[in-house]
Amino acid sequence: MIAVTGSSGQVGGRVAAALPDARRLTRKDAEYGDTDRMRRALDGAGTLFLVSARESADRLTEHRSAVDAAVDAGVERIVYLSFAGAAPECTFTFGRDHWHTEQHIRLTGLRWTFLRDNLYQEMLPMLAGADGVIRGPAGDGRLAAVSYDDVAACAVAALTGDGHDGKTYELTGPEALSMHEVAERLGVRYEPETVEEAYASRAHYGAPAFEVAGWVSSYEAIANGELAAVSDDVPRLTGRAAKPLSAR
Repeated sequence: MIAVTGSSGQVGGRVAAALPDARRLTRKDAEYGDTDRMRRALDGAGTLFLVSARESADRLTEHRSAVDAAVDAGVERIVYLSFAGAAPECTFTFGRDHWHTEQHIRLTGLRWTFLRDNLYQEMLPMLAGADGVIRGPAGDGRLAAVSYDDVAACAVAALTGDGHDGKTYELTGPEALSMHEVAERLGVRYEPETVEEAYASRAHYGAPAFEVAGWVSSYEAIANGELAAVSDDVPRLTGRAAKPLSAR
């Protein structure tokens, strides 16, 4: 039995649709932070596809709770949806949560596979404001954005195939584009900001500090080259070429 979390989301929903016999879990079934309820939801599952929780100040605690629940439920293997360049001090602040989650999974002794995806192609148009301008401190850095479909297909391959235990896959698109090139392909414009300008231009949202830091540091990670590497893991796992960013 494969349990799929986030089954109402973009990636989890695609994975669940491709695995009709999988157990579909959403936040209504069990919150990651509710270890006991999560354990009951996972009872009898042998493999868990763990989609990372939505960004929050307590996301790492929620991830650890979900992993501990899987151990208690007798899950034997976790396929975790992580992020490109996950490291304890990576520029993208949310990426640090992913690294610590990976380490917690390793320490359980369960079999594991990590899928480190780049930024999602489908999210890029949402970066543009109402004036059709993407603003951020990405400089001339590049990103190898990947599609939801490709990430989901790789997850299905890892969940159902052999030889993936102990493997970390870097899931990217087929090309690394600058933000100027991304904007041109999407029919919008990119306007570089300094880090200080980026924080100032986002202040009106009234979002928590950790969230704003995540927004801004995602651009900084691009500027620092941390999202520029292009991998062949998507075609190797799926048997087809990764999708390029479509023109709009």
